[in-house]
Amino acid sequence: MCEHNHEHSHDTQEHGLPTQERPWWIAQSKLLMALVILLTLLLLKYAFKISLPFGINLTLNSIAYLLAGIPVIQMAFRKASRGDIFNEFFLMTVATLGAFAIGEFEEGVAVMVFYQIGEWFQDTAVDNAKKSIKSLLDIRPDTVTVIRNGQQAQVNPKTVTISETILVKAGEKVALDGTLRTEKAAFNTAALTGESKPDTKYSGDAVFAGMINLETVVQIEVSSVFEDSKLSKILEMVQDATARKSKTQLFIARFAKIYVPIIFGLALLVLILPLFFVHDYSFKDWFYRSLVFLVISCPCALVVSIPLGYFGGIGLASRNGILFKGGNFLDAITSVDTVVMDKTGTLTAGVFEVTEVFAVNGDPEELLNYAKAIEAHSTHPIAKAIASYHPGSAALQAEKIQEIAGHGLFATVNGKPTLAGNSKLLDKFDISYPADLRQMAYSIVLLAIEGQYAGYITVADRIKPDAKAVIQAMHAQGLYTVMLSGDKTAVVDEVAKELGLDKAYGDLLPEDKVSHVQQLIDQGRRVAFAGDGVNDAPVVALAHVGIAMGGLGADATIETADVVIQNDEPHKILSAIKIGKITRSIVWQNVILAMGIKIIVLILGAGGIATLWEAVIADVGVALLAILNAIRIQHKKV
Repeated sequence: MCEHNHEHSHDTQEHGLPTQERPWWIAQSKLLMALVILLTLLLLKYAFKISLPFGINLTLNSIAYLLAGIPVIQMAFRKASRGDIFNEFFLMTVATLGAFAIGEFEEGVAVMVFYQIGEWFQDTAVDNAKKSIKSLLDIRPDTVTVIRNGQQAQVNPKTVTISETILVKAGEKVALDGTLRTEKAAFNTAALTGESKPDTKYSGDAVFAGMINLETVVQIEVSSVFEDSKLSKILEMVQDATARKSKTQLFIARFAKIYVPIIFGLALLVLILPLFFVHDYSFKDWFYRSLVFLVISCPCALVVSIPLGYFGGIGLASRNGILFKGGNFLDAITSVDTVVMDKTGTLTAGVFEVTEVFAVNGDPEELLNYAKAIEAHSTHPIAKAIASYHPGSAALQAEKIQEIAGHGLFATVNGKPTLAGNSKLLDKFDISYPADLRQMAYSIVLLAIEGQYAGYITVADRIKPDAKAVIQAMHAQGLYTVMLSGDKTAVVDEVAKELGLDKAYGDLLPEDKVSHVQQLIDQGRRVAFAGDGVNDAPVVALAHVGIAMGGLGADATIETADVVIQNDEPHKILSAIKIGKITRSIVWQNVILAMGIKIIVLILGAGGIATLWEAVIADVGVALLAILNAIRIQHKKV
């Protein structure tokens, strides 16, 4: 951003309210007065053909010039006193005072006024971009209903402590992270995930600040204080993101430091060189041309529109439930050629469900009832999947339940001794079963009733609905896809085959995942890794772009990641890449637009064709076009 936006904006504040908190017409009153004086003088001179006496004309132009230009002049001299004369403030001051020196008063005033108007628009656009990013997520309620001593009380969320219970009415936003204590509730999670479809939660499920309760009054036991809520952390990450500069921004900042002194040098050559080659050399004429050269060369259109473009990209991503932790990651994701993904929670839902029930006696319903009766007494995810299959309680009841660690359960069901567990359980009780069951890809629960093998139930982690389409879309974009998982290889291979992945590896420890990603990097690939578990944090840190799937997941992974996808839908990986490419495209459109027009007008100015009027209109016009182009990002669809 133009240095003006950091330093000069503070200088223009007067005692009382800060500039941004006052009405715009009060904050910019001096500039508006200068504009009115300028327009009046131009109307008198060109519309009514009235020539004011020299002294009055100089005085009025000087007043207008000082009203608009004092902050710029002050900044120019402040920087010059520190040895820095190659900046846009010094450039504008030299150009405008030079115009006054050769009697072009109105043109000198116009350059300063329109330069300041351009700066005003730029400041406003950047401020609005920052505000829009903040407003996307800063939706935390100011009050919350808490139950204390059996009474309901309206308090500030910051005063609520862990383990207290809060009430959230239908239509209200959840103020704090916690655990649902009501039997069932539906929430709108759009603020966190970018998805507006209702999300049903059950007693014991986690709910998060920012969710909107859709149906009835619910009770939530608080699990995090206000400052530690997921939403507070997400908001902090987005605000920090605007401070992390992209490579393009850093390049333009370095470029401007070299560019401005070169322009000063070229302007000097425009003034001096013709002295040796032009027969009827006129100092005033060539001095005027050098002033045009200085005005059009001001780099603000570049220096402001580029960070504005990255703010727009961060805002667009936030609106779609994707958090980029800096403009540098918007750049980095565009160069990714390999997407490496964890299986559970990224490509699969991390929720087990029954896929097959096989009964030796041909009655799967009876076998399932025996299994449900016994598995209802286990907390293992696979047991829960079986117990909840075909909702409703099983007709049979289990008694004398014994858990055999690492094997399964033994109980009496319907008066019959029943075993439910893995192959090691049946081996332990010397019960024979088909040997090929050991090779099945999915998790399997074997059952034996009264000492005889009775059948099996397979349980699998459900593949996410959009996973296959996402992998196909990645291949269509030329991306190489790899899946890494700690699950057993047979399961991983089955999922990889169904999804059409390029490569898949199973039975991996966290350090094995790191090793695989390092190998891809050593091959020269630009790697993005997407994962959600705590054990994914090391490999997320290693990848060129680390993506945390499920912004409501493991804190360690979210802290380490460069990009956070706030729900767990894999198609958001493609959305993140698309947003990066949209941002890069518009940023470079602005670079080419600004440089192209400036070069053309520089040549015309040096040739005596363009005047200071064309120079200032071109400079302000390019800046405004670049700003409008950058703002377009925030309204893109992905």
